Amino acid sequence: MSEQTSESNLPEPAPEPPKLDRYECRSCGYIYEPTKGDSAGRIAPMTAFRDIPITWRCPVCGARPNQFQNIGVTGKASGFKENLGYGFGVNVLTPGQKNILIFGGLALAFLFFISLYGLH
Repeated sequence: MSEQTSESNLPEPAPEPPKLDRYECRSCGYIYEPTKGDSAGRIAPMTAFRDIPITWRCPVCGARPNQFQNIGVTGKASGFKENLGYGFGVNVLTPGQKNILIFGGLALAFLFFISLYGLH
């Protein structure tokens, strides 16, 4: 009986905050970030796109909410889920990580190229 009472006294784990999907305007490319909201449109941070009033418009082009498409959560690996296991591991990188890899490699190649002038 003491085991049951000790288990019932354990605190319940805190529920995880819901993952809010981002939505992109198909007209202009504006991305609605639910963690930031839209201060110009008086949308509070952490407001899900489905909770936005129908009278809200895209702050860039004025498109209606039905012109937006779901692009997933922030930090999600880009590409189709079926393809994430293929390649050399770059398929599971987020777009930001891919940018660092690409532009970092270009900067490194440029530095090597410029260093050849020091061989004079």
